[in-house]
Amino acid sequence: MTVEQMKQSILGEWISVAPEVRPSSIKNADGSIKPFYLSRLFKYMTDDKFELVVINYADPFGKVALVKMLIRGRMEWKGDHLIAEGAQKVDFVADDEYKVTPLLPTFADAMNQLTKGFDSWELGKEQSIFKKAFAPFGLAEGQIFAECDLVYLFDDMMFWGARNIDGRGFDKEENRPTNLQVPMVRKK
Repeated sequence: MTVEQMKQSILGEWISVAPEVRPSSIKNADGSIKPFYLSRLFKYMTDDKFELVVINYADPFGKVALVKMLIRGRMEWKGDHLIAEGAQKVDFVADDEYKVTPLLPTFADAMNQLTKGFDSWELGKEQSIFKKAFAPFGLAEGQIFAECDLVYLFDDMMFWGARNIDGRGFDKEENRPTNLQVPMVRKK
């Protein structure tokens, strides 16, 4: 599949089939890596534009939602990825929008303790963190969130890269994933 064929094939909306688990950069008291639970709703549009809604959960079954993130931007296609024939290196650049909505009071309380320069964080109240310093996500003032990832299609399932097992982000080329994450399926 060429890049142009892949772009046509992924147009539309894709969703997680179940809550997903990833390693986070945060460690438990015993030094082990803390798991990070989430679900994704991804929309790919023409002109390489994308929208991603991520819901983070406190539990592996996705029953206790912590926070919703809305990210909008563009995809930069970087060439073939060696993980599988047809896989493509893709950078997701959130250069349009990045918003955060607390879904649990304790998350809002934590954001009020950890962040500065925002309105009071409240349950269900969306705030933009676009180009703002946001320490909980490791963002500096003026920084645009971006990830060096991959996209692979197989049997009408869309795979992105699995997180590095040590919790490192995909912030630079050498951290680009080398394994596949649980896939998303087309939203019906």
